[in-house]
Amino acid sequence: MKSIRSFWGGLMCLFFFNQSPLFAQTIYDQDPMQRLPIGMQLSVYQPHLPTGGQVDKTRICPPNWWVGMENPNLQLMIYDQNISQCAVKIKYPGVKVLKVHPATNPNYLFIDLQINPSAKPGKFTIVLSGSVEKTYTYELQARDRSPNRNQGLSPADNMYLIMPDRFANGDPTNDSFKDMSSDLVNRNKIYFRHGGDIQGIIDHLDYLQELGITAIWVMPLVESDQPYESYHGYAPTDHYTIDKRYGTNELYKQLVDKAHAKGIKVIMDIIHNHVGDRHWTIRDIPFKDWINQEWPTYTKSNYRDAVWIDPYASEADRRRLADGWFDSHMPDLNQRNPFLANFLLYSNLWWMEYSGQDAYRIDTYFYPEQDFMINWGKRMQQEYPGYTFFGETWVQSTLAQAQFTLGNRLSEGQRYLPAVTDFQLNYALLEAGAGKQGWTDGANRLYLTLSNDFLYQDARRNVTFLDNHDVSRALSVFNNDWKKFQTSLAALLTIRGLPCLYYGTEIGISGAGGSFGEAGRRDFIGGWREDNLNKFTAAGRSDQEEETYQLLHKLLHYRKNTPALQTGKTRHFIPEDGVYVFFRYDDAKRVMVLWNTSDKSQEHALNRYREMLSGFTAGQDVLSGKSDNLNSISIDAHSLRIIELKKP
Repeated sequence: MKSIRSFWGGLMCLFFFNQSPLFAQTIYDQDPMQRLPIGMQLSVYQPHLPTGGQVDKTRICPPNWWVGMENPNLQLMIYDQNISQCAVKIKYPGVKVLKVHPATNPNYLFIDLQINPSAKPGKFTIVLSGSVEKTYTYELQARDRSPNRNQGLSPADNMYLIMPDRFANGDPTNDSFKDMSSDLVNRNKIYFRHGGDIQGIIDHLDYLQELGITAIWVMPLVESDQPYESYHGYAPTDHYTIDKRYGTNELYKQLVDKAHAKGIKVIMDIIHNHVGDRHWTIRDIPFKDWINQEWPTYTKSNYRDAVWIDPYASEADRRRLADGWFDSHMPDLNQRNPFLANFLLYSNLWWMEYSGQDAYRIDTYFYPEQDFMINWGKRMQQEYPGYTFFGETWVQSTLAQAQFTLGNRLSEGQRYLPAVTDFQLNYALLEAGAGKQGWTDGANRLYLTLSNDFLYQDARRNVTFLDNHDVSRALSVFNNDWKKFQTSLAALLTIRGLPCLYYGTEIGISGAGGSFGEAGRRDFIGGWREDNLNKFTAAGRSDQEEETYQLLHKLLHYRKNTPALQTGKTRHFIPEDGVYVFFRYDDAKRVMVLWNTSDKSQEHALNRYREMLSGFTAGQDVLSGKSDNLNSISIDAHSLRIIELKKP
């Protein structure tokens, strides 16, 4: 461990001189996809043993708690020098020590508490005695019962995915810090930090509100003090602290409050599968089995989601999926360790109560132990009834995707995940939008994908999208064909599900390349003071960008005011000649959507749809405002018509 600290200390010393021209010339090459500064190596796998190092900072997790929680139990984790064999005393009305657990590492102690309903808000002292004498002050706070907290999500929402480092830089003074593992900022490099932050999001809440957004999913904001690729946030190093390059815990809370004031919900992105190798619990690990490290050398996950439902799957393959590492700098967490499981759970409960945020998006959902994920969901629902969360299920079949969801028709036992990121619908939308034709291809693939919705309790809860941070930008997938791109966006906003736009999709940000769509992780031009254009305004956008923005603005607001597109039923018809027709309807309104995915314009007869048109005499095009009869409708190649049906 000492040699490792020396290595990182030396590397930090090099970073301190990164402002000099000579240093700048030696760490950068000419490739915008440069992953590491010249001279730096990728993290190397090494075993982590709970031997007990020098404690650099005393920690208590969670840092505080609340009275009146639904479940009275709480497990504290204290990190301090040589405390694992200490006895614990607490004298505070309504607080009882149930059990004390020493860790293998002498620097950790776990305390099970019961906080009775009679306990009052206030501070009390935790007294440790034995091998060392220690006292800590701990606080119980009153729960905030203000309205609009922890609202949850519904199909009525319009979601917007933000990569905070790339959206807007509202506070240039926090772009880098010398006391972090890297202080490099370079907007010309995809894998380096660019400087976006929480203040930048706050500064553009009016923009999002005007666009028609009702929920923002913000990629991980907690500290990721990693020497490279910290910009995406998926290698956390502290579960209770916002990365100071984004802001502070208090500023995040302000973001939630200010978003709520504008009718916008906030979704926090969390990871149960792994952490960064610079996480403080990895540098001085509590138990050897805190992480999965049963293999003698670095072993990746096999990434094969099918093993969870494969009746013939080997246990070796299942263990490789769950216990293999996602990346060499992301140690794989072992949720079978009950203390690790509680560490994750209480951090998630803490953020919900502290910030009042509305939902969680759970990264890499199918990789962790599924018993843990089920129990986690049950506990979250216990504390926050009606609260929602959705999981990333980047899988290869609807069966594999649906098995994780609440009330699905596949899994034995109860599941608690209300929704998933609907990759199967994503694949189908992109294929239909591209115009591929075939018995099971293109529009037919979309039809067949939706026909599997019976596997879900309610597929309308699924988060639908054309692109996100892990895949190529949709405009690039369509080879910069703006018409196909815009038409597919219109389909996204009318088809079943909770639609999610990736930041900048509304102005056609493009980019393809990288293992996880990294080339599309571009800055939103106008979010930095030095930008020559401001694409947050119409004046800064090109004609095609403005056309796309106006299309989405119109459809997002139409969707906000049309429950039939949110929670309404769906009726669809087998595609013919590349035309896919579906209806969204409820008792108040009926909307017909006709999507011509072919290369030819068509005059499309409507006789086939009489079962859905009965009682209606005309229709009005939602986008153009023009009226249509219900005998036939003309549809241009690669275009989509949205017709609101009218009764006499």
